[in-house]
Amino acid sequence: MVSELDTGKLRVAAVKSFLLSSVMLTLIMTVFFIAAGNFAGFRPWAFFGASFLHYAISTAIQFKLNPELLVHRLKRKREGSKLWDGILMRVTNLTVLVAVPTIAGLDVGRFHWSVLDVQFAALGFVFLVASTILINWAMAVNPHFEPTVRIQTDRGHSVISTGPYRIVRHPGYLGGVFYSLSIPLIIGSAFTFIPVGIYIILLMIRASLEDRTLQEELDGYSEYSRQVRHKLFPGIW
Repeated sequence: MVSELDTGKLRVAAVKSFLLSSVMLTLIMTVFFIAAGNFAGFRPWAFFGASFLHYAISTAIQFKLNPELLVHRLKRKREGSKLWDGILMRVTNLTVLVAVPTIAGLDVGRFHWSVLDVQFAALGFVFLVASTILINWAMAVNPHFEPTVRIQTDRGHSVISTGPYRIVRHPGYLGGVFYSLSIPLIIGSAFTFIPVGIYIILLMIRASLEDRTLQEELDGYSEYSRQVRHKLFPGIW
């Protein structure tokens, strides 16, 4: 049982986590609507509303199932974080925060380069729901699900092989792939697949480098990787 003080700290962490997600979503919306030059119809609003629910539900689930992780994910300094990962994380963040909404806004709001019919939006919502389920499943079973790559010797880092980790070695990144694919499908912009594709390639690079680090530095990970063969895409890679 956590003490009342600990419970208070965990609640504060949950609120901060949700506020941070909301600020990022607001930034994406701002970039999108500036690029669009208008309100761009119903579908972008449907995506942003669904994304708000995605972050709210995710925060609530983590507060219920793995609240301590919320505290650790908010820490600004993490001993042993890899420099290359910090660089890649910032580049991937800029891609999804700036490049993706810029292209989407220019497409559906100003120039109408492409049109994806409404049935593609339905597929996009399937990807968004799959992302919510997969990311929260991974975070619920993995107490080491921090934003940066490091061997968490201060937290008794060990191999996690339960839940979605029985299927792929990096389910969190797969959840990110699903979320990014939902954006052009729901908003209705085929051209947005270009920056989304770049984002997915960056995630694949990051997953590969993280996997190599874990194989070299985390006890038991090499054996785990022989049992779970695929890094990111089940049956493919």
